[in-house]
Amino acid sequence: MYNDILSHLPYKSSFLFVDNISSLNEEEVAGDYTLKKDAFFYEDHFAGNPITPGVIITEIMAQIGLVVLGIYLITRPCGEFSVGADGVLPLLTTTEVSFYKMVLPGEKVTVISRKQYFRFGKLKCYVEMRNEAEELVAKGMFSGMIKKC
Repeated sequence: MYNDILSHLPYKSSFLFVDNISSLNEEEVAGDYTLKKDAFFYEDHFAGNPITPGVIITEIMAQIGLVVLGIYLITRPCGEFSVGADGVLPLLTTTEVSFYKMVLPGEKVTVISRKQYFRFGKLKCYVEMRNEAEELVAKGMFSGMIKKC
């Protein structure tokens, strides 16, 4: 239902960390991603005992929790997503993230983001990531500028 927005994300191939958007409205977004076992960052992090780097966890949270919601907010006419979202530039400006659990290759994670405010193109969200057991993996505050090009 909401996955048409995925084709408008400014990421391609090995750096797209969104599989599915399960809910999306003016106040929040929820989506998931399954970490690929053969992802480039597992080869050396750590050799023989791969775990997902914190920067990748942060990127997953930002893509689902800030970029998807930001594109929705800036492109929706009268409350509905406009498929013509091309030309939207999301810029992550600040993050404050706490980590609680490791994420292993092949794990599916869910991200839930709640808008704190959106004005003048600046979006601030409280974002949580949970694993399949519903355990808190990471949480934090994300801010960014969402602008039409």
